[in-house]
Parts: sequence; structure tokens; C-alpha cells
Amino acid sequence: MTDQDLKTRFDKELRPSLMKELGIKNVAAAPRPLKVVLNVGIPKSDSSTKDVETIKAELATITGQAPQVTRAKASIAGFKIRMGDPVGVSVTLRGQRMFDFLDKLCRIVLPQVKDFRGVKRNAFDGSGNYTLGLTEQIIFPEIDYSKVEKVHGLEISIITSASSDEYAYRLLLSIGMPFEKEEGDK
Repeated sequence: MTDQDLKTRFDKELRPSLMKELGIKNVAAAPRPLKVVLNVGIPKSDSSTKDVETIKAELATITGQAPQVTRAKASIAGFKIRMGDPVGVSVTLRGQRMFDFLDKLCRIVLPQVKDFRGVKRNAFDGSGNYTLGLTEQIIFPEIDYSKVEKVHGLEISIITSASSDEYAYRLLLSIGMPFEKEEGDK
């Protein structure tokens, strides 16, 4: 790997080779990542102000950007949720922060997961977007394990400009996403 950041490498090396591989002639038609959305759902039992602030602080530490609290739009009696209760915390990354996060996710975070065999290939949504669920926030190097009170999961959605799941798969593979090996792979 080179010392260049992922955005520079994507513009100079990865996109041209991806265009050649996919047979695309126009640079604007080449698939590229548009944004990354990180989302943490908050169970009703954890919706105290302290828990919400802790999750916000952890997401801000992981991404380098201030997250926002998502609130319930309507009351749901079956789930004991009132309108306005916090139900999640999310942050949307674009531009340089998005590329930095993707680089960190693919090169540092995912490979250090215990018994990691790769991320699933079937988590595409049919429109060229990929969603990955993590069970613990403590796998990120910025999180100090000794200060964590509650372990929670998070969802990472990678939104791309790809027109199909196959193009999105090739894009994420070129970026360095460690997909699981299938039986015919080397």
C-alpha cells in the first residue's frame, strides 16, 4: 500500500482501472462512493440523556464529525415510545472524511475483528448500496475499552453512484473492502 490517502489513490489509480475493468469510457459514469451513513439505534431502556450523550460522543470520536439524534416521529404504544423520544444517533460522512473512514474501516477496523472471514457479499440493496452491521463499537481504535459502559452495535451504509450491485461490488472491492471468499475464489 502507498502512503497516499484513499481519495487521491481513488482519483489517480482506482477509478481509471475500475473504468477499464467495467468498460466505462466516461469518467462521470464511473461508480464512486457518495456518502457513508453510520447509525446507532437506541433501545427504550437506554434512552436516558446520559446514554444518548455517550453514544453521540463515541460516534463523534469514531467519525470526527458531530452526529445528530434521531427522534420518534409518532408515538407507538406497543413499543412504549412517545413522540420525540430519542430512537437513534446518526452521522453522514461525505468527501474527505468519508474516504478517510472507508480507508480506516477496510484496512484497520475489519481485519482486527476476531475470527474475521470477510464481510457478506449479499448485503447490497439492489441499487448499488451496501449496508454492514457491526455488533460492537469497541473494535474502532479510537474507543477506549476501559471507559465504555455499554457495548452496542452500529450500522454502516455505503451509498454509491453505481447503477447495479455488481458495479458497487467491484467499486468496494477496488477500495479494499474485505469480502468473504466464495468457493470459486482464490
